[in-house]
Amino acid sequence: MTARKARLSSAARALAESFAALRAELQTPVGYPDDAVEEAERVIAAGVAVDGSDDARVDMDDVPFLTIDPEGSRDLDQAMHLERDGDGYVVQYAIADLAAIVAPGGALDAATQARGQTLYAPDGSTGLHPEQIAGDAASLLPEQRRRAYVWRFALGSDGRVTDTQLVRAWVRSRKRWTYTEVQAELDAGTAPEGIALLAEIGARRIELEAERGGASLRMSEEEVVEVKGQFELRARATLASEDFNAQISLMTGMAAAELMLRAKVGILRTMPPADQDAIDEFRRRVALLDRPWSTDISYGEYLRQQDPGDHATPAVMQAATALFRGAGYEAFDGEAPEQKIQSAIAAPYSHATAPLRRLVDRYVLAICEAEANGTEIPAWAREALPQLPKIMGRSGQLASRLENGCIARVEAAVLSHRIGREYVAVAVSRRSNGTRVQIATPFITADVEGEPELGSIVRVRVDGADIAAGTVSLSLVGASPRE
Repeated sequence: MTARKARLSSAARALAESFAALRAELQTPVGYPDDAVEEAERVIAAGVAVDGSDDARVDMDDVPFLTIDPEGSRDLDQAMHLERDGDGYVVQYAIADLAAIVAPGGALDAATQARGQTLYAPDGSTGLHPEQIAGDAASLLPEQRRRAYVWRFALGSDGRVTDTQLVRAWVRSRKRWTYTEVQAELDAGTAPEGIALLAEIGARRIELEAERGGASLRMSEEEVVEVKGQFELRARATLASEDFNAQISLMTGMAAAELMLRAKVGILRTMPPADQDAIDEFRRRVALLDRPWSTDISYGEYLRQQDPGDHATPAVMQAATALFRGAGYEAFDGEAPEQKIQSAIAAPYSHATAPLRRLVDRYVLAICEAEANGTEIPAWAREALPQLPKIMGRSGQLASRLENGCIARVEAAVLSHRIGREYVAVAVSRRSNGTRVQIATPFITADVEGEPELGSIVRVRVDGADIAAGTVSLSLVGASPRE
């Protein structure tokens, strides 16, 4: 599922001050504890893993791994190498080995547990790890020898996993790609084999997702740009290259869940199926939008069929968010949890591919590697399990509040020099104070008084915008003729 995100090239003073005030209000971490940084620097300088034997690592220096990330990223968690194997495929997926750097019970471990995950905002991030680790010593940067957990998947011609292996290894990424670069190569038909295979395998895995009954909300991201001293907020559609790459990560998370369920020790990312009342309500809402959901297809297939260019699609996707609620973490030791499924994925699933940015992944990888090789699960990983759901739940709430607060402030900044202007919008959902509408250009989602028909096109006027508070005031002018 795609979350709303905002990125900023450079911040104007009022917006920067508003971001700072929001961080203070939310009490997000400031800087990184000195003792944790000092510990990280000592471990890096020593060059010896604090967990596991470097001598026992598999040397995979000769495997030409590559990374694919957003432009400008330095915290590179994953690298991959894809190849054909008869009529099937072999996927090798390297994940940064943070257990080799973060000593259990140390100052660095305590700092990461206090944070839970990296927090992102348009003007910068607050890292789970200090920059010396996240952007350098543990990051899978090109032409750097790094410690990693390496998953090896054998896939059939249809993309199904037929065998899974997991080892700790030395790896070296050869090339760093951005999603835009990958997409350009795919579109031009000039992609090298490893990239072309990503599209091929990704498409197979998307077909399997549909077969399982999995679903994804294809909601546009919000991208912030500065043009001649003013802010613009634009919709950004997800690239196919991002979807293909996400399928490799999803496959890994499913394999991790399978290993932990077999071991009867671990932590899953779960989401219960939507209850019947929510499903019935969704059917009523999309029927009112004149986009009925047939009983012959799953809701995942229904969502995949929606046309991004249809004016009613934003309202359909907004309504569908009611089916994607209740996500959480289930830790277990001895017996598998009753709730095993992540219903949007339609399979057991665990977070296992982003340990530089998310705490729980470090523990998942350690447990999975032990189970995959028949060795004892590290005590530090097992003992932490009961606390991880609370840590991740707390940090997830903070991340959501920060992201939503930043987007609200950017929306206010975008509209601050447009007071009095009128825009065409789509009514997407009911709110306690009226109706939520989505303006296409600039890409703004806000509330307006009144109850226009959901899915209808209306005109709204900008009456006010407060950057400091992150609020905008719109009024309903009237209906707008459909184009």
